Amino acid sequence: MAGLAAELEADLGSAVTSMRAVGGGDMAEAFAVDLADGRRVFAKTHAAPPEGFFSREAGDLRWLRAPDVLPVPEVLAVSDEAPARLVLEWIAPGGRSGSDEAAFGRDLAALHRAGAETFGRTDGRTTGSQALPNEPCASWVEFFAERRLLPLARMAADRGALPGRLVSELEGVAGRLEALGGPAEPPARLHGDLWAGNRLVDADGRSWLIDPASHGGHREFDLAMMRLFGGFGEPAFRAYDEVFPLADGWQDRIGLHQLAPLVVHAIKFGGGYVSAVDDALAGLR
Repeated sequence: MAGLAAELEADLGSAVTSMRAVGGGDMAEAFAVDLADGRRVFAKTHAAPPEGFFSREAGDLRWLRAPDVLPVPEVLAVSDEAPARLVLEWIAPGGRSGSDEAAFGRDLAALHRAGAETFGRTDGRTTGSQALPNEPCASWVEFFAERRLLPLARMAADRGALPGRLVSELEGVAGRLEALGGPAEPPARLHGDLWAGNRLVDADGRSWLIDPASHGGHREFDLAMMRLFGGFGEPAFRAYDEVFPLADGWQDRIGLHQLAPLVVHAIKFGGGYVSAVDDALAGLR
């Protein structure tokens, strides 16, 4: 801990007066850090991070923050060298019950509308615990098939995470995306892992995005993730649709967009996620 404190002091130009462990680190350890100049910051560290672990997250946060349409914590310092660390501005947490759901829906619509350079990522850096590929693609159909469904089908088969019947169905869906995916749209600027745990509501009721898996993709993907585990109010979806109308039938495509995260969870955890994949595929048969 002393080594981390020393690096933080060098990064931030102020002495560390206290460090308190907090939640929110997931794969990493997280701390509320108080500085002699009166600032409090959020810092994460990892004893043995994957290559580029924190620099990727920092880049994702900066990318989401760039359009200046939705609150995203400012990156204050980052290093992948030991002690690997990411330092962000401190967001004073509030209660989920006080969140302005409609404002979040409008802000998310503005973020998506800001767009992305390509489907996938221009730097090609992988996403998530399964290192899913993100090389640029010309269309969403190509991206979702070649960078999500087919790689996940191979992983699930290799690891015995899904029965062969479901693997075959997943591959079949990848070949039918032109018919299943609705009207073509340009790439949206996605958070990429937008479940409720990756939205931080501050003391003023504003919603901040954290822990992204950002890429250019179909905007319905973020909305489907919001539906997957709950935690987002209906006013968010209504407000989104008012300012950036969704294509007809988007709710019928929720299961399609949930396939990738459900297969990831089936690979990692098994159990009920296997039946959840089956249910999602049932809606596409």
